[in-house]
Amino acid sequence: MIHFIAENMAPIMFFSLIVFMLLGYPVAFSLAANGLLFFFIGVELAPYSSNEITLSWPLLYALPERFWGIMSNDTLLAIPFFTFMGIVLERSGMAEDLLDTIGQLFGPVRGGLAYAVILVGALLAATTGVVAASVIAMGLISLPIMLRYGYDRRAATGVIAASGTLAQIIPPSLVLIVLADQLGRSVGDMYAGALIPGLVLTSLYLSYVLLMTFVRRDSMPALPLEARTLGHGVVSLLVALIGAVAVAYAASLYLASSAGANAGIWGATIGFAAIYAVAIADRTFKLNMMSRLAQQVVIVLIPPLALIFLVLGTIFLGIATPTEGGAMGAVGALVMAAAKGRLSLDVVRQALASTTRLSSFVLFILVGARVFSLTFYGVNGHLWVEHLLTSLPGGEMGFLIVVNILVFFLAFFLDFFELAFIIVPLLAPAASALGIDLIWFGVLLGVNMQTSFMHPPFGFALFYLRSVAARVPYLDKVTGKTIQPITTGQIYWGAVPFVGIQVIMIGLVIGFPQMVMHYKGPVIDPSDVEIVVPGFGGGQQQGLPSFGLPPLGEPAPANGGGAPAQPAPPAPPANDLSQPPNFGNSAPAQPAPPATDLSQPPKFN
Repeated sequence: MIHFIAENMAPIMFFSLIVFMLLGYPVAFSLAANGLLFFFIGVELAPYSSNEITLSWPLLYALPERFWGIMSNDTLLAIPFFTFMGIVLERSGMAEDLLDTIGQLFGPVRGGLAYAVILVGALLAATTGVVAASVIAMGLISLPIMLRYGYDRRAATGVIAASGTLAQIIPPSLVLIVLADQLGRSVGDMYAGALIPGLVLTSLYLSYVLLMTFVRRDSMPALPLEARTLGHGVVSLLVALIGAVAVAYAASLYLASSAGANAGIWGATIGFAAIYAVAIADRTFKLNMMSRLAQQVVIVLIPPLALIFLVLGTIFLGIATPTEGGAMGAVGALVMAAAKGRLSLDVVRQALASTTRLSSFVLFILVGARVFSLTFYGVNGHLWVEHLLTSLPGGEMGFLIVVNILVFFLAFFLDFFELAFIIVPLLAPAASALGIDLIWFGVLLGVNMQTSFMHPPFGFALFYLRSVAARVPYLDKVTGKTIQPITTGQIYWGAVPFVGIQVIMIGLVIGFPQMVMHYKGPVIDPSDVEIVVPGFGGGQQQGLPSFGLPPLGEPAPANGGGAPAQPAPPAPPANDLSQPPNFGNSAPAQPAPPATDLSQPPKFN
């Protein structure tokens, strides 16, 4: 029995961890306690393990160094920066302005409010990267309006919960930072790889809303005319956008010689800055050049887009690292809050407290994971997992299918941080052994982990929405009607179609890996590569001297030189001692000058 336990320590340790967490113990302490407990057991059972266990007491001295590696990891600094940025933006009222403006823009069409929620969710994801802030803000602002104008309760709650989870996959996502760190890859590459899948997932959500407006026309009605407070003005907005594009194109042509490949980006920046300045001047001086709707859309949308460029644009252009981009985003969020007049000491204090809480949560899980991994690797657990996964039928595809099914079901019970710190380090070696690109693998896991926020009954996005949705009937102040409360069952059933869409997105990422692999740049065909080796012998080739070497591919001459042998020069004549010596000059000796006549005065001609 002792030999059996010693030789199967790895699976016993892994399933014991699952039992610890199912009993309700905090994840960080479950990891650390499980690691230390099995370390002591492993040291005692090492002699009975047939060299399967390599643990010894001096190995504990490695723990302080592993802890220091966590604290000195610059990549993880991006987590508090992006968290602080998201909370400050949420307190600044940016979500309210975006939802009101885009809701007015899409109000005349069926499903307009749902389109607005999805687009605002994508914008908040690209600026805040925090799921809780997005779901709570949109639940507080949009859900009462959607219920007021007759939206189906399941459809309304599902759209809000799903849109908030876009912060998991659209950069600058906190989950992508953790995945990049655990997989040992660049955060910038992970962001670049996740950008297109995030946009595709957003378009799938929009397509679902469009389909619902045709299949169930009454589930998502348009806003009534009296609710469209900004009036009409879409033509004015289109003219403003055309003007911005024209300015951007002209600026990119002007900067093409100096900015090179980045001329288009700087041109777009100048174009949007110009239209923003025009909208501000039009509102300030009442010039009436733009409609109220166009003014509001430009003034509300440009600042978050500028913040997105400040964070993601600088990272993708190589100007800043993700940590530096997060720092600039935090400063930009403070500037935006101050510009809206909503920056106060209380807001900063709340943001710092929430950031510290989340950062400490991540740090403690990392410390526990380091203790667990020290013991798990000491009992060769990583080899057990790798052999288990690489021996699956179907090779790479079979591995991806099984791993995604496993992560999907584990997401019912574990949140994304727990999955990233416990499961991903066990899967990465097997994926690398099968030749799977780890950025592609990380983005695929990120899309899959997104479902952990939507799974009934433990999805955190559902809990966030439940906390702000009405639990009792209330009287609507605008219509004077009594609005019935939202039930938990309606929230759960509303999430089911969007979980299905997320599963479809997992299949698309597996089937079309180039959505992620574009981060490597254009694919180079080796057959198109021409290698030219300059010549060094046989005379002047490519403008280079021969150095006395023979041409490449030709045998050396018998005399050892690169040039053909020359006939020997004729022997010089005997030296004429009546003439001055000749030191190798080819010119004939000149006759001696006549002797100077000292009887005559000198001539200076």
